[in-house]
Amino acid sequence: MAAALIRVSVSPGERRVALLREGRLWLAAVERPARPDGVGDLHRARVTAVSRPMSGAFLTLADGSTGFLPESECPDRKALQEGAVLAVRVTRAPQGGKGPRLTARLTEAERAAAAGQGIALVRRGTDATLRFAALAPQAEVITDSAADLARLKHALGERVRMDRAGAFDDALEAEFDLLAGPAVPLPGGGRITIYPTPALAAIDVDAGSQVAGDAEAGLRLNRLAVAEAARQIRLRQLAGAILLDVAGLTVKRRETLAAPLAEALEADPLKPRLLGLTRLGLFEIQRTRIHPPLHEVLGTPPSPLTLGLAALRRAAREDTAKPRPLRLRAALSVVTALQAQPEALAEFAAGAGRPLALLPDPGLAPGHEIVEEAR
Repeated sequence: MAAALIRVSVSPGERRVALLREGRLWLAAVERPARPDGVGDLHRARVTAVSRPMSGAFLTLADGSTGFLPESECPDRKALQEGAVLAVRVTRAPQGGKGPRLTARLTEAERAAAAGQGIALVRRGTDATLRFAALAPQAEVITDSAADLARLKHALGERVRMDRAGAFDDALEAEFDLLAGPAVPLPGGGRITIYPTPALAAIDVDAGSQVAGDAEAGLRLNRLAVAEAARQIRLRQLAGAILLDVAGLTVKRRETLAAPLAEALEADPLKPRLLGLTRLGLFEIQRTRIHPPLHEVLGTPPSPLTLGLAALRRAAREDTAKPRPLRLRAALSVVTALQAQPEALAEFAAGAGRPLALLPDPGLAPGHEIVEEAR
């Protein structure tokens, strides 16, 4: 396996994690510690309804949310009785208004840890840094947070080190910015555009004008495009049904791209399945959903919270470079989103030694936040 490195950039309210192989971004995650996705969490949960038509049961978790436990994931189906308390683990994040998916197939250690009475969150699942570290057991882990350094050293030992100058360089920052948008440029011209919807994700290849009339150049560009599409599926954690439309090829010539696309998908830890070509010439791909896709975390377009946390990150860097009272001027929606995240604002205040002043500005649209010296 290629030489690997894990970089962990921590800012108020957010943790961004990158797994690089041979210097190239291979896996990415954006986490909001105050709003974890819940995957891997171990619970004692109460059965509130048994649904024979759905072959499973609905369970209430400690936070009041409802998860679904399929009968196939419950070794003792006689235990699926209303009012019963079961030990379960979350296997899939909530999706489209539906609660998390659960399993009662636990290890002996999990069953022992979950022993007790009443519903409760027993322990949280592993975060992205630890998941990536398990995939790359020899990788060095670099963080820019003292708190994260202590936490990760406890779990991973001496492979973790601190970089006070920042775990992400400009190139990695730019790549994460690219993941927040729909378009990805291709080497030599052209681009792919990603359109997530509640039902599926569509990926379109635009060859650009430079290959017009040149069939071989078009084929070469599409080969680059299918490799990059597979990489973006992995980086963005796209899940469920995915349709890929390559540019300007007959169905017969598109078939020649199936093998390179399948090979590129094979690099994904979740092993997406290439189901073939539709009658319209679209590649059908299916990828298991476990964690939320990146567009659900960030929003499409980026949500007010995403914009606000990006502004907090910028303010924290400015304070580190030149400590002074700062304020953030932003659209009311951005300010409101940050005010609903008191943990993030408290993290900034703890790091800077003073709070960040928030000033709603009706003249600013979301995405045009201004960090300035407080007067």
